[in-house]
Order: sequence, then C-alpha cells, then structure tokens
Amino acid sequence: MEISGLSWNNLNSFKLAKFEFVLTADEDLHLPLYIGSTLRGGFGHAFKRCTCCNPQRDCPICLLKGKCVYSYVFEDSSLRVNKNLKRYQGNSPHPFIIEPPEEHKQQYQTNEEIKFNLVLIGRAIDYLPYFIFAFDELGRLGIGKGKGKTGLSQVSSLTVNSSDKPIPIYDGQSKQLSSGYHIITTADILNHVDKYYGNQQITLNFLTPTRIKEQGKLTTQLSFDLLTANLIRRLSTLLYFHCKQKLEIDYEKIIEEAKFIEMQSSALLWHDWERYSNRQKTRMKLGGFMGKITYRGKGLEKFLPLVFIGSLIHIGNGATFGLGRYKVV
Repeated sequence: MEISGLSWNNLNSFKLAKFEFVLTADEDLHLPLYIGSTLRGGFGHAFKRCTCCNPQRDCPICLLKGKCVYSYVFEDSSLRVNKNLKRYQGNSPHPFIIEPPEEHKQQYQTNEEIKFNLVLIGRAIDYLPYFIFAFDELGRLGIGKGKGKTGLSQVSSLTVNSSDKPIPIYDGQSKQLSSGYHIITTADILNHVDKYYGNQQITLNFLTPTRIKEQGKLTTQLSFDLLTANLIRRLSTLLYFHCKQKLEIDYEKIIEEAKFIEMQSSALLWHDWERYSNRQKTRMKLGGFMGKITYRGKGLEKFLPLVFIGSLIHIGNGATFGLGRYKVV
C-alpha cells in the first residue's frame, strides 16, 4: 500500500521510542493548567545544567557544538539546515516530544504521582540516559509555583498499541536503567494499522491545542489535504534531520490524492492558551483547536500509516511540549 510513490516499507530508517515517566511529589505542588510547557521549560534548564560543558558561551559560537548533546537536542536546529534543500529550510524540529498528563489537574498532594510521556525520535533515542538524568535533576530543582520538589520514581517503555502494559526500564530507587525498551519502527505501524484496512472513515480526537496555518493564518478548518500536507512536512523533516533519510516523494501528487477524502463532520473548537517564555522574556499566545473531526472517502486506507505516525509525532507548532496531539478513534 502506497500513495504516489511513498512506500511505507521503504521508510526503514524511521524509528522512535515512547516512554512513560512517573514523578512523585515530595511536597504539595501547584502547577499551571497546561503543564506541558512547565515540564518543557524546566527540563530544558535542567538538561543544560547536566550536559553543557561551557554554559557561558552561546551554542553557535561554542567550540564543542558539533559534539554536544545539548546542542543537538535544543540549539543546533539552524546549523543542520541544508540550504540547497528548499523543503528543509528554516529550523529543524527538535527530536523529542513531551506529552503532559491528559488530566487537567493543578494541585498535587505529597506522594501523588504525575505521569507524562516522552517521545524520542531517531538518534535522540541513544540519549535516553541524559533525558532521565535531566528529569531527575528537574525534580531537585523544583517545578511549578513555589518550585515544588519531585522525585523520578519510574520510567517505562511503551509500544505503538496504547492498550499494552508499560514495561518498567528504570527504577528511581536503584537508579538502574534496563536496555530492554521497545523501538517503534515503520513495521510496527503497518502491523498496527493492518486491522483498519478497508475502513473508509476515521475520526481524529485532538487532545491538546493544535496550531495549523492555511495561507498564513491559523485555522480550525482542517481539510484532509491540509492535514496530509502538514503530516508529510513534519515526517520528512524528522526523517532528514534525525533519521538520516531523505523522503523522495511526489509531494504535490500526494496532496491531490488527499483532496478526494472529504470532511464528514467537525467539532473542532478554538482553545485559547498562553505561556511565559523565559528565553524571550514575554508571554506567548499559543492557542489552537481541540476536539473531534471525521473524514470519509475511498482510498482513505492508503493514508492510514501516515495518520497513525502523526498520532505519535504530533502535528503543528509547539509539538515539543505536547501541542498537536491526537488519537485515532
């Protein structure tokens, strides 16, 4: 099954890993309503503390930038861009995604657990120990209002099937990390969507604010071809920068095929939200749409692998702190 030359079996370099992190509150915590941004901001600070050898220098002028884990994960995006490839111009996507808890909870009592997911893409999977160490350090630094302390009690490996039981790979007491975590490949995706082949209708449930532009403006009218264009763009850049594979496809023809899939119904609503950026020293409006949308049409099954990959890698701006997350209903 392929769409306009895009053979899913040829994406042999695509891989990601998904983990569940469990933080235990050492004291009462007060967190923002959307804690994905809080986790992302605090984690970035902790990650630099743990990995940066030269914190007094900016990454672009640092002698160590080519071999630095922090530079690769956070700051190296503009340096990796190949100016001869128009599709990849601009900043490359970060190779990680923090998925906050689905529950909208702000108050956590002492010894309560905070569960969130971390997705690592391509080469970033090799740096899992750094991510674990940084989130452990974040717990000591504190999060939320009053910088409440937490402890990293457990990390578990997740599969592409959300109903599978998480497999513990790290224990916060012993500080031991197992290498037996699951790597999700294109083959896993194809096996997962095989049971859906023949379906001519799917519903996507957007769980976090999703920011997608059409003709330069944010929109809540998500046609299937607009969805496909954004998914292809995100997948191709992640492949190029983090999996070392250039996606050779007829981009325009794929979008033309996607136009035959119609929007059956839509209950997408705009959700206003803003965050404070420590780097830019200002509040940023990052609202987006949430809710369900249903698509229907002949040939939909050819796009199922792409749609399911999108549910793992997210879509739109702000993916690193969990925006643009959806589930396939």
